Amino acid sequence: MGSKGLPALGGVQGQSPWPFFLLVFLTCVRLAVAAWTPLAPDEAYYWVWSRCLAPGFVDHPPMVALWIRAGTALLGNTELGVRLLGPLATAAGTVLLWRAAEDLLPGRRAGLPAAVLANATLLFGAGAATMTPDTPLLFFWTLALFGLGRVLATGGAGWWGLVGVAAGLAMASKYTAVLLVPSVLVWLLAVPSLRPWLRRPGPWLGVLAGLVMFAPVLGWNATHDWASFVRQGGRVGEWQPGRALQFFGELLGGQIGLATPLLAVLFGAGIVAAVRRAWRTRDPGWTLLAALLAVPSLVFLQHALGDRVQANWPSLMYPQAAIAAAGLTGGWLRLRAPAVGFGVLVTCVVWVQAIWAPARVPFPWDFTLLRLGGWASMAQGVAAQARAEGAAYVVADNYGIAAELAWHLPPDIPVLALDARWRWFALPDARGFIAGRTGLMVRSDRLADQPHLADFTQADRLGLIARARDGMVAERVRLYRVVGRAGDEPIVVLPRR
Repeated sequence: MGSKGLPALGGVQGQSPWPFFLLVFLTCVRLAVAAWTPLAPDEAYYWVWSRCLAPGFVDHPPMVALWIRAGTALLGNTELGVRLLGPLATAAGTVLLWRAAEDLLPGRRAGLPAAVLANATLLFGAGAATMTPDTPLLFFWTLALFGLGRVLATGGAGWWGLVGVAAGLAMASKYTAVLLVPSVLVWLLAVPSLRPWLRRPGPWLGVLAGLVMFAPVLGWNATHDWASFVRQGGRVGEWQPGRALQFFGELLGGQIGLATPLLAVLFGAGIVAAVRRAWRTRDPGWTLLAALLAVPSLVFLQHALGDRVQANWPSLMYPQAAIAAAGLTGGWLRLRAPAVGFGVLVTCVVWVQAIWAPARVPFPWDFTLLRLGGWASMAQGVAAQARAEGAAYVVADNYGIAAELAWHLPPDIPVLALDARWRWFALPDARGFIAGRTGLMVRSDRLADQPHLADFTQADRLGLIARARDGMVAERVRLYRVVGRAGDEPIVVLPRR
């Protein structure tokens, strides 16, 4: 593909090396944050996936589990092991984003500003130090964006192969990556000079390469009643126009929070500029940015007509939004420094609060407490109660609580998970093990109903344990003494550290 594929410290001849050293320093900081921050329930859940690898899972494709398995193979079952590839992939993605900006907006020296703007967001700052499906999604999406920039800059058909592989791997990370396909098609159709590509083999071979990368996920779904597709597809077609304003407001508020307010303004201006330039001039670079921003925007706005759009879902728009914002001129340039400064400040505050919690922010305003706080101490209380009851196992009917207990409890206490979703996992069936044995069930106290007794003959209510950090309570869990039987509800033995 040529020796000019990646930037040499920025892609500009004679570029100062300070951005490279700053990126190395930032990556080291993110690795430290990843090592010191407790796992969130979803991260612990994905770690469970990594201990029972499969070509697919009911909630998401398998890439996040593969990344965690790679990290823990190197550094063990530690917080840093689970998250290792996050900071490293973000660093590599930063270089790819830089090069893509130079290719898509030639002559504007947009590479460095795009890289800085993206890394200043809370999405990249906090996201790089955590491990969720968005982590590999953003890397492979940016890799595809880099490949498309190379197609435009060089005209080389071989780059379509990279685009296809990256798109397939992005879809094997999170299904929303499929939006790349119609976005690229819109781009090729909208720019007259690019339409000949549709008659050439390059793009179609890229599609084939993407299908090959995604084939294991398709195969898993085909042999598991299309469980993952049905679960994700069930969100399509919801219609609640009476709540649309609420959902739109939550969508906008989520993006302001993840981008941070000033960067959100710049990104919004960049989106408008990309669409206007694409409409007026059909400039290939701006049109690609517009297509990659407009198509996902329309999908998420349509979804908001009927249901809540989670704040992280539009994360795949951030790389191209950063490039579009980097292409702004005039008075917008004065907003860059304060926007970046404020974004970095917010990210640092979140990092410090997640690790040391110096500020006593009341619940529920402190989302680091909500997601990260008190799991280890709660597990200690559960372990003490399990030993006092002579429990042969601990069981939870919430996947996040079950995964956190599997991560934190002593290895001699078996941890079981009870939920319909577990029937799709290659984990040991626990129904024979629990029959006739006394155990301890852990349930969120927010649940008003009684435990489902399909796998138990009785459930006697015990006390409450608070999940708290420095006296600030995030939630309470209710304990039950249960006696198992071989019932019908899926119940599995979780892996341990």
